[in-house]
Amino acid sequence: MDKHKLLANYVNNHPEAIGKVVDFDAANDRLFQLDLTAANKELTVELINNTGLFSQWVNDKLRDNNCHYGIGGYMEHRTIYAFSSHFDTEDEPRRLHLGVDIWGNAGTTIYAPLDGIVHSYQNNNHLGDYGPTIILQHNLDGLELYSLYGHLSRESLSGLYVGMPISRDQQIATLGDIEENGNWPPHLHFQLMFDMEGKKGDYPGVCKFSEKEIWQRNIPDPGLILRFPDAVNAGAVSA
Repeated sequence: MDKHKLLANYVNNHPEAIGKVVDFDAANDRLFQLDLTAANKELTVELINNTGLFSQWVNDKLRDNNCHYGIGGYMEHRTIYAFSSHFDTEDEPRRLHLGVDIWGNAGTTIYAPLDGIVHSYQNNNHLGDYGPTIILQHNLDGLELYSLYGHLSRESLSGLYVGMPISRDQQIATLGDIEENGNWPPHLHFQLMFDMEGKKGDYPGVCKFSEKEIWQRNIPDPGLILRFPDAVNAGAVSA
């Protein structure tokens, strides 16, 4: 059976095995859908090239819409990566986002949503990169799954070791601030992979749009694990 279907079946058949990634109370919290595509005309060159302004823009959206977290990004074709050469290639630049972003305050607690072990970790310390990153490995009734957590605090990497057991709902990290998270407004990049392809401490979170189908085979929708309710969407004008 296709691995995507196996994952969906596991989630449907074992809802008790799926925990949280952040503290989200569906009864009282709301999510705001952040649009980071060219359709959002608020994303000016000045805004995306100034992390302080970008952070303020995100904070204003969450406050004005009474939302605790922002959400979005899976297979989203983004314009914001133009600010860093990290996403440029000799031919087609990388602009397609492969994970889900959860935007919140620096210091926000991050949890493991599944039992597993620490696969790898490192500080991907480049402008626009993940910054401190943790990758967990999970075995779901024989299905291997990996989860990646990017843009963390440096402190999150302390005390880890490869093979370290991790339990569902165990705190594994906190969100990093601008100075340590790859120069981004504080947020979590959460991504799932079936195969790490030999990589450790890092895995692409952005790809060329022309290669979408190739990457999508290995990268399922994180929404299967997050199980968030529908987000508030104020339309493209206000993202």
